[in-house]
Amino acid sequence: MRRAVMMGLGAALLALPAFAQAPAFPSRPLRMIVPFAAGGAADVVARLMARGMGDQMGQPVTVENRGGSGGVIGSEAALAAPADGYTFVFHTLSSAVLNSGLYRNLSFDVRRAFVPVSLVGVVPNVVLVRAALPARNLTELVALLRANPDRYSYASSGNGTITHLSSHLLLNLIGARALHVPYRGSGPALQDVAAGNADMMVDTMAGVLGLVQGGQLRALALTTRERSPALPDVPTATEAGLPGYETYNWHAIYATQNTPPAIVARLEQAAMAAVAQPTIRERLVQVGVDPVGGDGASLGRFWDEQLALWIPIIRAAGATAD
Repeated sequence: MRRAVMMGLGAALLALPAFAQAPAFPSRPLRMIVPFAAGGAADVVARLMARGMGDQMGQPVTVENRGGSGGVIGSEAALAAPADGYTFVFHTLSSAVLNSGLYRNLSFDVRRAFVPVSLVGVVPNVVLVRAALPARNLTELVALLRANPDRYSYASSGNGTITHLSSHLLLNLIGARALHVPYRGSGPALQDVAAGNADMMVDTMAGVLGLVQGGQLRALALTTRERSPALPDVPTATEAGLPGYETYNWHAIYATQNTPPAIVARLEQAAMAAVAQPTIRERLVQVGVDPVGGDGASLGRFWDEQLALWIPIIRAAGATAD
């Protein structure tokens, strides 16, 4: 028996160096799934983060665009991969929150399926009107809409999108009615407002800077608590006389369920350090993103707040995607 014990002990001791020398995470390239098409605003931010996180972790991060169904297809692809941290996800408000209310038969529970890693940044929304509309500020727009129910129209990038729901929330807050005109994307919607074929729109700042700075659209208010350096002269909704109107898009990094906590922590560290890099922060501001770079715990709290805000609004608007 003693011989057997000694042999077992010897085998265990031989195994210790191999265990101690197990490669640290990450030991090979990583994959960031972006559940949206290449070339869009989310893709631009995701690629900045992929480069920054790769620099921090000493391994390249490849961006894989898996667009479709508002982010559902990409989310499912990420969840099908091993939960080892080598595949993680770049989510926005649409894929992390809105889909939970828009799709009645999702194959996953988004809050349980993903693990919050870091909030990259917030993208303010802007209340916009066509240049010829007789409303020079938010107070005048509110008065115009209240006095003329259903006379004016608001464009959106589609039913159930952040641009639709943000306008719906605005109308509810001020007790007014307007005609919803959905488009297939923000680009054509903004162009029609600029051309005078629709009266107003609430859209993310990242896509409207050129039209505002060129005078084709008038920006009346930002829908965040603070002004943005990209449009420093545009007041917040609170400053413009409508406190409580806050709506914005955002970008965040998530791991998938069952990813080991130590690996989640490593991704969190890399994401936060990437956003802290001056060159990345500067570029984020240039594309209309207010950098945050928060930790996973704060993202989790923020995520719950966003779910609690938007799911009732989706149901009240009657918006569905299936």
